[in-house]
Amino acid sequence: LWEAGCRLVAGIDEAGCGALAGPVVAAAVIIDPSSAGLPLWCELRDSKLLTPAQRAALAPQIRAAALAWAVAAAPAAEIDILGIAAATRRAMQTAVAALNPQPQHLLIDWVRLPLVNILQFSCARADQTIVSVAAASILAKVYRDGLMVEMDACYPGYGFARHKGYGAAAHLAALAQ
Repeated sequence: LWEAGCRLVAGIDEAGCGALAGPVVAAAVIIDPSSAGLPLWCELRDSKLLTPAQRAALAPQIRAAALAWAVAAAPAAEIDILGIAAATRRAMQTAVAALNPQPQHLLIDWVRLPLVNILQFSCARADQTIVSVAAASILAKVYRDGLMVEMDACYPGYGFARHKGYGAAAHLAALAQ
């Protein structure tokens, strides 16, 4: 896309789509083509392939080096009303709308955004093959994990700080209790 003259390309991904508790969070990241040679961009991977410490170290670097970035969340109540797919799309749309400058093209992990009038490409495992999508996956995961740690303080006993709302055995046992 850069070679074709499309300079404002946003990578988009989410975190929390498979969780049993908490919000779904989406992030969008535009990498400045002039910064493509930074070593940071070679270090990025899908957030699920990084440790929490690695994600925490990379997130501020991504925010500092990106041309633009945005994070948006759809809370659990919205997920309950709309369903997870629609809530995920809404969070992604909100993140894209918050970007300044606005992108010319979107690269998205799995999801299509039919209500967004921007050219887009969606593919499976984009977070493992497209750097800007990997950057978005890290920002979304770090933000969501922070929210779940805060939620752990409000709702002790569920272990949100440990499992982040996913269906871990400890979370399922707490729900059953």
